[in-house]
Amino acid sequence: MTVRVLVVDDDFMVARIHGGYVSKVQGFEVVGTAHTGAAALDAVAREHPDLVLLDIYLPDMSGLEVLNRLRGVDVLMISAARDLPTVREAMRGGAISYLIKPFTAAALAERLTQYAATRRQLTAIGPEVRQDDIDRLFGVVRAPLPKGLSSATCALVADALRQAAGDLSASEAAALTGLSRVSARRYLEYLCAAGRAELRPRYGTTGRPEHRYRWMS
Repeated sequence: MTVRVLVVDDDFMVARIHGGYVSKVQGFEVVGTAHTGAAALDAVAREHPDLVLLDIYLPDMSGLEVLNRLRGVDVLMISAARDLPTVREAMRGGAISYLIKPFTAAALAERLTQYAATRRQLTAIGPEVRQDDIDRLFGVVRAPLPKGLSSATCALVADALRQAAGDLSASEAAALTGLSRVSARRYLEYLCAAGRAELRPRYGTTGRPEHRYRWMS
């Protein structure tokens, strides 16, 4: 499922750069750009994007005002504003994330990948939502993410484990996610520490037991 993105920034060149960042992330396409708040509202009504990258400093109105007037679309705030009241208002307005300018293509790609993973989870959830579904969607964890681990990649490994028919080894998880075995094992160990997965040793005839991991439903 392709995620349709509208890029809103008062600077034409910055909007073009951010649009280029988005276009390089698999599964995302830019459906338009806007450089004022009024143009952003018109573009949302016309294009019906799934996600809006929204700057705060716009020439005719604040991006926060635009955020409060938008309905039926997800918003990722992108701004040089780093004061707490502004960030707090963005959160209260329903922004899914907030990136401080300037940011790298990798930083934006991580947010977009995480957003896409959440959309997939919403699609997979049935009509009745369980508490662990809600915790996963809202990013509730029971252990801090260790340094060097990415929340977006963690969501990818968690999805692979949750959708597996039974348990997985680190090698099998690596094959499903495109990670190295060592990296997959680190994420699996973190999910166990967070209480979202469990380690199940499988004993053979000789040697050390194989470590298998199962999603905790």
